[in-house]
Amino acid sequence: MTVELFTEDAYARTCEATVTAVTAVTAVDGRGVVLDRTVFYARGGGQPGDTGRLTTADGRRVPIVDTVRDGGDLLHLPADGAPALTVGEAVTAEIDWDRRYRHMRMHSCLHLLCSVVEGGVTGGALGADKGRLDFDLPDTSLDKDHITAELNRLVAENHPLSAQWITDAEMAAQPDLIRTMSVKPPSGAGRVRLMQVGGVDLQPCGGTHVAASGEIGRVRVGKIENKGKHNRRINVVFDD
Repeated sequence: MTVELFTEDAYARTCEATVTAVTAVTAVDGRGVVLDRTVFYARGGGQPGDTGRLTTADGRRVPIVDTVRDGGDLLHLPADGAPALTVGEAVTAEIDWDRRYRHMRMHSCLHLLCSVVEGGVTGGALGADKGRLDFDLPDTSLDKDHITAELNRLVAENHPLSAQWITDAEMAAQPDLIRTMSVKPPSGAGRVRLMQVGGVDLQPCGGTHVAASGEIGRVRVGKIENKGKHNRRINVVFDD
């Protein structure tokens, strides 16, 4: 299984790694490069997979256009026409840091949004410029100016974010921690990762986050949409 360095240090931009497999065809996408360890986040939980590059000892550069999960391995998907890699080669893995950091900021913002809006989360997605969450909120009126003000208050208060691990059994005993109705947190590996925003929010999450809410920067609610009888979609953008 690929060692996922980003789960312990979301700020790690590069690492030295060894190619353990090069898949010709996968159930997820096309060919992919598997490393023994990586700083690349694989898409999931609404967060896109990282892009970047793998560089060999002799200087060949392999652009990575996406990262996906296939069982316990992470597949680094090369750009069309990229140089081929072979099993056993040593590479330096480097993510597109500017893009990743914006994902970290927005993902952390969406956790703040969960604390501001009371309701189960039915879906969500984020990108480098915006994010959104869908809430199960029938017959609820939402004020986007109020939500914007609350988000920016939590940003300005600079709450620390930290990860902790609990066992599958502990997770099963605390179902109230799960906010996402459509996707259950991964279990079966023996432990589940929780992301805590100090005094604000606590829920299972495998994504990458900033160290403190002040790093998110100012944001605003772009629009609130009705997506069916129960779903209310709240769109958030950076207010740079």
